[in-house]
Amino acid sequence: MSFKQLPEIADLGETIPMKNHFARLIQPLLKPLLAIALVVMLVFSQGGDALAATRGGGRMGGGSFRSAPSRSYSAPRPAGGGYGYGGGYYGGGGGSFFLLPFLLGGGGGGLFTLLILGSIATFLFQSFRQASGGEDISLASPQVSVTKLQVGLLADARGLQADLDRIALKANTSTNAGLTQILQETTLSLLRHPEYWVYAGSQSKLAKLDSAEIEFNRLSLTERSKVSGETLSNTSGQLKQKESSAIAVSTPGDLDVQQNEFIVVTLIVGSQGKLDLPKITSAEDVRRALSQLGAVSSDRLLALEVLWTPQANGDVLTRDDMITDYPSLHMV
Repeated sequence: MSFKQLPEIADLGETIPMKNHFARLIQPLLKPLLAIALVVMLVFSQGGDALAATRGGGRMGGGSFRSAPSRSYSAPRPAGGGYGYGGGYYGGGGGSFFLLPFLLGGGGGGLFTLLILGSIATFLFQSFRQASGGEDISLASPQVSVTKLQVGLLADARGLQADLDRIALKANTSTNAGLTQILQETTLSLLRHPEYWVYAGSQSKLAKLDSAEIEFNRLSLTERSKVSGETLSNTSGQLKQKESSAIAVSTPGDLDVQQNEFIVVTLIVGSQGKLDLPKITSAEDVRRALSQLGAVSSDRLLALEVLWTPQANGDVLTRDDMITDYPSLHMV
């Protein structure tokens, strides 16, 4: 190394401390700058979501999974309070009565032998029941099906919207009979408009009572989160209705535009027993699924949610909305 290179090394030594000093000055400002950038991003993203979700929906239903009857098995008792042959014909204490001839040395032959054996068997059975801690043998909790059926219709099906509004306004959602009527009228209204069916999808899950309730609530919350508000709601006996101006609605366009605008109706049903809907691949599958749901009896129906979006007259779903919010639906 020559002496001519020494000044260059000295200059490099001066540059490195200057860079370190600049880094120390900038470092305290990095966190505030990142925080400001994050806040700006959140504000703009929320604003975009608020502008996008401007449609309202309708909702009706109710019920409770706690209303499922508990099932238990009770062993039958013969009339008269006794057990076996003695209880049926001679009142209580039949076993002692049948043992009496044997103890006294009386006759009777084979008949009395059979009666004695029956009394002993009855005594042993009664002792076993008492030792088991009760007379009722509880069975497993009932199996519950949680079923969801969705139908996407052309926006021309304004009559269907009017039908659902009418059902919601007059329905009694606080009784099981009223919920059954809602289910029947909704499925019937959909069956009357097959010419508007475009998309559909179904799913069903069989689970224990507690798990079924969790699944039902999950499906309901998922669908309700797709709208910015419920402009008409009748659930569990509480009717609520907002002004149509509370939710921004779109203006209907020309015929070509209306062919790309849709209404979606969702039915979520909790019912006792197994309920398998067909896999939706055609309009005939939609018809069968609606018929199966509408046939659920009141003694099997536990909970019901009927949701339709949009609810306000003039509001519609676009094809982009369908792709984004309902990707699992199939064209029929």
